[in-house]
Amino acid sequence: MLKFLAMLLLVGLPPLGVDIASAAAAASDASKEAYPRRPIRVIVPFPPGGSDIVARMLALKLNDKLGQPFIIDNRPGAAGTLGADITSKATADGYTVLFATASFPVTAVSYKKLPYDPVKDFTAIARVGSVPFMLVTHSSVAAHSVKEFIALAKANPGKLNYASTGQGSVGHLATVLFVKQTGIRVTHVPYKGTGPAVTALLIGEVQFMLPNLIGALQQVRAGKLKALAVASAQRSPLAPDIPTMIESGVAGFVEGTWYGVIAPRGTPKSVISVLNREIVVLLKTKDLRDQLATRGVVPDISTPEEFDKFIRSEIDKWARVMKEAGISPT
Repeated sequence: MLKFLAMLLLVGLPPLGVDIASAAAAASDASKEAYPRRPIRVIVPFPPGGSDIVARMLALKLNDKLGQPFIIDNRPGAAGTLGADITSKATADGYTVLFATASFPVTAVSYKKLPYDPVKDFTAIARVGSVPFMLVTHSSVAAHSVKEFIALAKANPGKLNYASTGQGSVGHLATVLFVKQTGIRVTHVPYKGTGPAVTALLIGEVQFMLPNLIGALQQVRAGKLKALAVASAQRSPLAPDIPTMIESGVAGFVEGTWYGVIAPRGTPKSVISVLNREIVVLLKTKDLRDQLATRGVVPDISTPEEFDKFIRSEIDKWARVMKEAGISPT
């Protein structure tokens, strides 16, 4: 009898008394757990630097964890929509994913027409982390707190100018939200990227800006810019001396850029489960958390369903902000 059972196992048949369907399911589960079997392409829709650095931190850890290379593929262009388009049209097998940022839901509402559907053509995998925006001013601005800044702006309606990284960018819309919530009147001056916008602030072309924390902290520490508040729920470990917007009286103002991993719609649930599980495990390790902290990133842990809900809520929020501000998609 033992020899007979052994022969069945050798030819791939289940032993007597074993349900064939159960055996097939077990084989299928084993196959699913084999992912990944080859390198994974991680599309970063921006040039090297910035979000690219965070993506590489995560990719290196996933390399070690899953035993396959996670290869960064920078595909910049059209505010991140080029890389998103490439991802949306990739084979949905788990071997091409997108390192998405807060620009993803913004472009969903700031562009009249996209070559993909930001909701229907993607599936969420996991959030990675977020970096808060920080209200910074030129050194000549006579305000040392958010309260003083709001009072100054209200006393000089339309006279204060602010920089953004471009019309309809996430920094622009976040500032529009701040302006609406505080009831001030200011003038928007768009620039082509963070570098030119911060430079304009440094030389006094504009009076304030809401860049992400890491984008202006060096100039703040050097005394070239004044930081009034960070737009995070709690104070940043990188700048514990700077109060939050909430502490400063701007209720509920928590805004910034965020990072996460998404994939083409139709990617197997088993693959999504593996990637989410391993990303969550890594985000709980001191090593990766310390690395992310150097970029001002606070880890965000979520299920695929929670991340999907978050992305949809971001799209709805920015659509409302644009409509209320009278900003038309381009």
